[in-house]
Amino acid sequence: MTLRLIATGGTFDKRYDAIAGNLDFDRTHLAEIVARVRMAGPVSIQPLMQIDSLDMTDSHRQRVTEACRAAPEARIVIVHGTDTMVETASVIAAAALGKTVVLTGAMVPYDVRGSDALFNLGFAIGVCRLLDPGIWIAMQGAVFPWDQVRKNREAGRFEAI
Repeated sequence: MTLRLIATGGTFDKRYDAIAGNLDFDRTHLAEIVARVRMAGPVSIQPLMQIDSLDMTDSHRQRVTEACRAAPEARIVIVHGTDTMVETASVIAAAALGKTVVLTGAMVPYDVRGSDALFNLGFAIGVCRLLDPGIWIAMQGAVFPWDQVRKNREAGRFEAI
C-alpha cells in the first residue's frame, strides 16, 4: 500500500537561522526522515508549500484539498502547522474524498533538540495505515476525528472536545 506524505510547512519544517536569529523555512524534512527511519512500504513525498499555518488562507487550504483529491493514493499524511490544522481538516472533509487523510505536525521543529516531530510523523503514518477513510488529526500519541479535537494552547496539547 503506497502512502503519500504532503508537506505544507508549519513548525515541523521550520529551521533555525543563526544569522537572522529566527525560525524560517528552507525545505521539507520529509525525504530525510523517510530515509533515516527506513520506513516499510512505498511512500510518495509531495512538498506542496512551506508556510506557517497562521498564514494559511482559504486558497492554500483549497490547494491542500486538491492535492489530496489528485493523489492516486488512498492514504495520505499531511504535515501541517498545529495552529490551524483543524480548519484545513474541515475543508478537506467537506470535499468528501473517500480517502484516509491524517494531519499531523509538531510543537517543536524537527531539527531542534527535544522535537516531537519524528514521533508525531511516525504515529500519524502508523494510524493512517489502519484507520477507516475519513479526516483525522494525529498528535502526541492520540488520534481524533477532525471535528472532535482542539489545540489547547495553554497546555500545549491536542484534546478531544
